[in-house]
Amino acid sequence: MGQFGVGQGLKRIEDVRFLTGQGRYTDDIHLPDEAHMALVRSPLAHAEITGIDTAEAKEMPGVLLVLTAEDLQAEGVGDIPVLAKMRGRDGEVKQPPHPVLARGRARHVGDPVAIVVAETPEQAAEAAEAVVVDYEPLDAVTDARLALRPDAPELHPEAPGNLAMVWEHGDRAAVEAAFADAERVARIELVNNRLVVNSMEPRVAIGEYDPASERMTLTTPTQGIFRLHSQIAETILGIPKDKLHIVTPDVGGGFGMKIFCYAEQVLVLIAARRLQRPVRWCGGRNESFQSDIQGRDHRTLAEMAMDGEGRFLGIRVTTQANLGAYLSNFGPYIPTGASTQMYSGLYRIPAIYAEVHCAFTNTVPVDAYRGAGRPEAAYCMERLVDACAREIGVGPREIRLKNFIRPEDLPYETKMGPVYDSGDPARLLEKASELADWQGAAERKTETRGRGRYRGIGLASYVEACGGIGEEEARIALDEDGGVTLVIGTMTNGQGHHTAYAQILNDVLGVAPDQVRMIQGDSDIVKRGGGTGGSRSLLMGGVATERAGEKVIERARKVAGHLLEAAAADIEFADGVFTVAGTDKRVTLAEVAKASHGEELPEEIAGPIEETGGYKAEAMTFPNGCHVCELEVDEATGEVEIVRYVVVDDFGKVVNPMMALGQVHGGTAQGIGQALLEHTVYDEEGQLITASFMDYTMPRADDTPDYEVTLVEDMPCTTNPLGVKGAGEAGAIGAPPAIINALLDALAPLGVTHIDMPATPERVWRAMRDARQARAAHAAE
Repeated sequence: MGQFGVGQGLKRIEDVRFLTGQGRYTDDIHLPDEAHMALVRSPLAHAEITGIDTAEAKEMPGVLLVLTAEDLQAEGVGDIPVLAKMRGRDGEVKQPPHPVLARGRARHVGDPVAIVVAETPEQAAEAAEAVVVDYEPLDAVTDARLALRPDAPELHPEAPGNLAMVWEHGDRAAVEAAFADAERVARIELVNNRLVVNSMEPRVAIGEYDPASERMTLTTPTQGIFRLHSQIAETILGIPKDKLHIVTPDVGGGFGMKIFCYAEQVLVLIAARRLQRPVRWCGGRNESFQSDIQGRDHRTLAEMAMDGEGRFLGIRVTTQANLGAYLSNFGPYIPTGASTQMYSGLYRIPAIYAEVHCAFTNTVPVDAYRGAGRPEAAYCMERLVDACAREIGVGPREIRLKNFIRPEDLPYETKMGPVYDSGDPARLLEKASELADWQGAAERKTETRGRGRYRGIGLASYVEACGGIGEEEARIALDEDGGVTLVIGTMTNGQGHHTAYAQILNDVLGVAPDQVRMIQGDSDIVKRGGGTGGSRSLLMGGVATERAGEKVIERARKVAGHLLEAAAADIEFADGVFTVAGTDKRVTLAEVAKASHGEELPEEIAGPIEETGGYKAEAMTFPNGCHVCELEVDEATGEVEIVRYVVVDDFGKVVNPMMALGQVHGGTAQGIGQALLEHTVYDEEGQLITASFMDYTMPRADDTPDYEVTLVEDMPCTTNPLGVKGAGEAGAIGAPPAIINALLDALAPLGVTHIDMPATPERVWRAMRDARQARAAHAAE
């Protein structure tokens, strides 16, 4: 382990640039003669569009262009495509058109109906207000359960009954047999609440058009340019890919939401082509609530069949998943393929069956949000396992230890397909319990009760699936000044890619991290890549970087041999220096790089040294761990305070422990937000009630505890060449069930056995009140 290599908790080298104001986000970019775009959005959740009058808006000061769906149709603009074309029980998922501008009908509040482009953002916004849209209101439905009822208003003729598909996974017959043989059954109904992503940087898009080359440029924050590139160029605009240049500068958070194609990215390009000048759009926070992809929103019934001693025999899960008004790029995959594959959790379950009913509703489309299906599965599993413990009268630790997959079972193929290669969940649970002083919890509960508060402790043992998505490519060049340029297809949006890749290159090439330049997010320079999502960047990009670095050494070895007048086979390399075996003759990698740029070399080794490495994963990786939460509840107000939080994680080999801890802290904070605070609420007419930070509660510093995180690194992944498993989403997966399980433990003396997220003070207070009233009524009988 070198001073700056893999395993070191190196401070992020990119942070100096950010902290000194040198970051360059999309909204920092201003082009000469740029115009500004504003959108006309539907104020109604469901309405026929019977007419659009743009005459007044077109005559207003500064207005350059007004466009509606009719104008886009005349230009042959296509619809936003579905990339995850899942196949359900009755055939392929229903794919109603997802127009760039609403065509004939608006289907959610915020659905874009028209655009106005003007000289200033103020003029564009004012003119957008002057566009008169005639709406004929229709009944709306925002709840997936209600949307699937026969009397529900229908959103799309292509999807009768608002059903996108029924997905099923597993062995239904085996599960039915397991329940027939069961001595005990635990059953639980859950809501996985809808969330607004709220990345620090809103979405932004700048379009340019060069009439001489007929080439467009889109600058926009993304989590990877390549899927967006092909969608916009070929599918939507119908132009060759080489006629579209996409650039993503620094990105201020994504969490899945910035993976996808949005209407505004297409519209700035169309407007720029029309006006032959740059056009920019910067979404306000109110627009983010109405148009950014949202997450979660499931209702689930889960049941576990057990024998008399609490051994799991089979699990049956039925979910209604809300997909929103349109299918986002990967919307159909998240509640189905991404989620149901994880319904074995960390347990030996011989029979599993999951069924998902995917519904269209008059809400913002739903897609991947940090964890993307795995948090939903983990929440279901870990809440259900606690219910199993209550059903047979044992503790939550005991039920898990009885059913965990054991090291001797590995590799373990679950009944849903994933093959776990490494890990020891019982060991992680025991370690977390020890660190959290689980045994001392009873005494602490007694002390807390004397202060008019209830105290509880809960845990969740989670597993997720990472990587294994597509391919990744890295290109490394030795620069004349001794530095290294890395070109790679992943896209950092706050994770610290530059630092992690630099640490890998320090091990391979011996270069200091500050000598590594990284280029991402430019389709003219980066030729291939899968972007960032599903914790894939280090798993995939790290391996590609290592392999490219190894190729660079082999190429540089030949140049070193020439400079040292020795055969390449006799050249050894270590710590950035080439030596001739058995001699003191040496030349540095920097000297080799300089020679390759300028010195006369034999033809077969002449020219700058640049090599490409690629990686296509053959298997997923499975980070796992245990969260233990201890909290207190105020008896009078229902306010919940997390007083201690312990995490033990198995991420395999950890490239940078400091950054891994940061990922756990951030993910856990988002999990706290979902468990206790955040909730996207629509009323019966489809109006978004929580449409700003006045109504939508984000976690704040005083909502989060001091995290005690331990990383266990002696179980490296056997299916990844670096031994890494992934860390980016783990906190958001383990936190919600651990917190709610702790809360139910705190309220157990009152008889409360269920509460849904978010467990706001009001919801907790009502649960305590109802439990007391029920107990009093029972006593009076």
